[in-house]
Amino acid sequence: MNTETGGSTAQAPPKILIVDDETAILETLRFNLERSGYQVITAGDGRMAVSLAALERPDLIVLDIMLPLLDGIEACKQIRALMSVPIIMLTAKDQELDKVLALELGADDYMTKPFGLHEFLARVKARLRRYNDTSPVDERITVHEVTLDLLRCIVTVRGEEVALAPKEFRLLQVLMESRGRVVSRQALLDKVWGSDFDGDQQTINVHIRWLREKIETTPQTPYYIRTVRGRGYLFREK
Repeated sequence: MNTETGGSTAQAPPKILIVDDETAILETLRFNLERSGYQVITAGDGRMAVSLAALERPDLIVLDIMLPLLDGIEACKQIRALMSVPIIMLTAKDQELDKVLALELGADDYMTKPFGLHEFLARVKARLRRYNDTSPVDERITVHEVTLDLLRCIVTVRGEEVALAPKEFRLLQVLMESRGRVVSRQALLDKVWGSDFDGDQQTINVHIRWLREKIETTPQTPYYIRTVRGRGYLFREK
């Protein structure tokens, strides 16, 4: 969260970036978020969304999929390369494939238009709370030649920095924090995607494969991330 520091200065309210090319939706969401105590900045296209995300470092982004100049899927991908901020995607009813792709690229949640304001505000509050609840306590986790720097969101393997998407980073964090113990696929879904995620466990299998390709010397015979048949995955303790 963005905070004000020094003396007894109060903590700044969360900053939310809303991105939508429909002015009526943009202004309605802005009005209701500001009335709920949030700081709000807005953008009307995908390119501006990426620029404002980098400049303003918001605490949460609400991002429409259908945008001019740069669509929401590509904007989500580019923002994810910059930061691990929670992202809620806004989709139309006939964009089922886009919803799946958005989640795979790192979006944390999606809402289908039209939606109720009460539900929207509840989703925003829940995502901010979940993001803060997962803030790291220890700065680093190291297992053998893999190190997670939780404050800087950096992974190094054998001394070399490895680029991970936010979901991959969070998945690796959960596995390494539970090193030596089996974590079920459902537990991984709940901890990384949230208990309200309605995708299936194949999502975990895909992300595990991507993780292995990035951190294992031989992904086909993994050293670190072990599959425990019928139970889940285990990160090697030593």
